[in-house]
Amino acid sequence: MTGKPSVTKGSGNVFADLGLAEPEAALAKAELARRINAIIKERGLKQTEAAELLGIDQAKISALSHGRLAGFSTDRLFRFLNALGRDVQIVIRSKPASRKRAQVTIVAP
Repeated sequence: MTGKPSVTKGSGNVFADLGLAEPEAALAKAELARRINAIIKERGLKQTEAAELLGIDQAKISALSHGRLAGFSTDRLFRFLNALGRDVQIVIRSKPASRKRAQVTIVAP
């Protein structure tokens, strides 16, 4: 190899970079799942304990922990967060003129 490797700067949304449909929704679901998994880990819950708390079976917790989110709507993920003692607040505002596209962002302390 004699040339420099090619580097492409990402958009900040891997799902958009991969050309997936509805990349903003996919990114939001992934972030919600990441937060749910972090809370479960923070509490030291076993998958069976988390499943009971969320009202689902252990296999669904396993899917959630591995990022397999096809069977989870954002509404369902919101309910999981509520069951884990978290409020979910949705804020809608105008995008800045400096940004070409509007985006979905998950913010938590």
